[in-house]
This record gives sequence, structure tokens and C-alpha cells, in this order.
Amino acid sequence: MKNSEEIMNVWKLRLSMAGTLAIIIGLSTLVFTLILSWAGVFDLLTLGVLVVAFNIIQWLIAPYMVDAIYKVKALPENENPQLHQTVSDLSRKSGISKPKLMIAQIPLPNAFAYGSPLTGSRIAVTQGLLKSLDEGEVEAVVGHELGHLKHKDVQVMMAISFLPALFTYMGYTFMFSQGRRNEGSNGALLGIGFIAFAWVLNMFTLYLSRIREYYADRHSAAVVDSGSQKLSTGLAKIVNATRAISKPQPQQKQSVTAFKALFIADPDRATADSAAINTMQASSSSNLVQEILSKKLTSADKLAEIFSTHPNIIKRLRALQELSQNA
Repeated sequence: MKNSEEIMNVWKLRLSMAGTLAIIIGLSTLVFTLILSWAGVFDLLTLGVLVVAFNIIQWLIAPYMVDAIYKVKALPENENPQLHQTVSDLSRKSGISKPKLMIAQIPLPNAFAYGSPLTGSRIAVTQGLLKSLDEGEVEAVVGHELGHLKHKDVQVMMAISFLPALFTYMGYTFMFSQGRRNEGSNGALLGIGFIAFAWVLNMFTLYLSRIREYYADRHSAAVVDSGSQKLSTGLAKIVNATRAISKPQPQQKQSVTAFKALFIADPDRATADSAAINTMQASSSSNLVQEILSKKLTSADKLAEIFSTHPNIIKRLRALQELSQNA
């Protein structure tokens, strides 16, 4: 019975992802068709090509930007052979090649998967993560990041994320360009309409990002022994430790969170997510989880989640608890 429920839950998650992708692509295709039927094809196609090319170039060089911002370097095997072995074992269980293991020299406890055809697949853990989590929790975090690589999340989100940017650029083009037919009277309104559509499209993109985080959590639970429990305590510790770290200056914060969509947990949400934790030093890891789970989801929490790349921590831990009970 439990296996049947788990299969149904996985299919619901997959259908939700497929449905969201269909909505994003379908809406974009419809609006694109209307645009091309209204205006000069060449100019709009040129704009589309330029935006696509810009995003592809950004994707190719993004790993180098990530390395620079987060002070990432390759982690030699002799410095942490156990972590390398963990990545090797979980990669084999995941059915993928072992990614290059990196370490980010920042105190923020987090981890991320990234890469491009120029660099290959990579997984990075931060120094803060290795200090804050125990070996089992780090293993579960690695399992989550391998899930992103397994599911091609870097490529999928790159392909989808350029669409809101494309329509935003098109909106500004209609608003500020001169000489096109009807632009004198309708260009501004049309541009505002495209920017509004880009905003709606971005909401679907954020929703897709949150779904894929749940999917990566499930992957960790599947390939790591007691993975749902280990990932639950790991996420709770990450939230708690992130809150405890002194806040950086605005310029530093902007750099630290520049690629926060890659992270396993959103550092900008740490204070709000850990509001249920009454003590900075809980008596045990399980107490941290229970304190967060005991918090009621408010309307403000639900609203904030809509604009987030990551699921609300309470909902995320509840989903992991259900996985643990169905295991």
C-alpha cells in the first residue's frame, strides 16, 4: 500500500512539472505568434536571437562567475577522501557520472550543483556546510544536488528562465523604440503588456523551480540510507546556522545571493524560515526539525513562497516526513 502511494506521489510530482512546463511553453508560443503577426518579423526575430544567444553565453560562462563570487576551488581527494567516496557512491546509485567535487570558501552553510558544456558537471559544498552538518547530513545534501544533475535541472531552468527575459526585453523595445507602425499610440501600452506577461511567466518559472527542489529532495531520500531524516535535519541546521551568521553588508549580501537559485536553501529566507526556532542551540537535531514543523503556515508565508525559488521550509520538511513514514 505504501509503495502504491509513493508511486502515485512521484507521478503527481512529474505531472505537475510537465504541466508547468507546458503552460510556460504554450503561453510563450501563443504570445510570440501574436507578436510576429503584428509587427515586422525580422526585427523581432533578431531580438529573440540576441536574447537567446545572450542567455546561452551566460550559461556557458556562469560556472566561472560562480567560482569567482563564492571563492570555489576543486577539492583534492586527499583533503577529504570520505566526501569524495560519498559522491562516488551516490553518483553510482543515481546512475550518473561522478561530477567534479568543489569547495566554496564561504562561511554560509550551503551547497549547489552547477556546470556547463565548458566545465562539465560540478557539485560544490561550502566550508560552512562541512562545519555545521554531520557526515550523514552532508551525504543527504550531496544526494539532493546529484538529484539536480540527474534531472538535468541546470539545463531545464536555463532554457525556461530566458523566456521572461526575452519578453521583458521585447516590452522595453516596444516602449522606447520609434518609427514602427502604431508605436506612437500603442507602443507604450503594448510594451507594458509584454512586461506584465513576463512577470506572470516568471511566476510559473519560480513555481517550476520549487517543484524541482521537491524532486531533488525525493532523489536524496531514495539514494541515501534514511535520506529523508538526514536531509530534514540537514536543512534545519542550514536554516538555523545561516540565521546565526552575522549579516553581511548590502554589497556583500548581493554578491553572496547572486546565484541563490542554485543553493539547496535560500539564505535570504533563513530568518523567516527559522522563526519557529526558539533557541540558537537546540538540544538535538531532531528538536530543530520539530520546532520548525510546529510552526503554522501563515498567509504571509504562503505569499512569500510564491516569489521564492525554494519551497517554504515547513512544507519541505513535512514532505520529507511523509517520505520517511512511507519508506
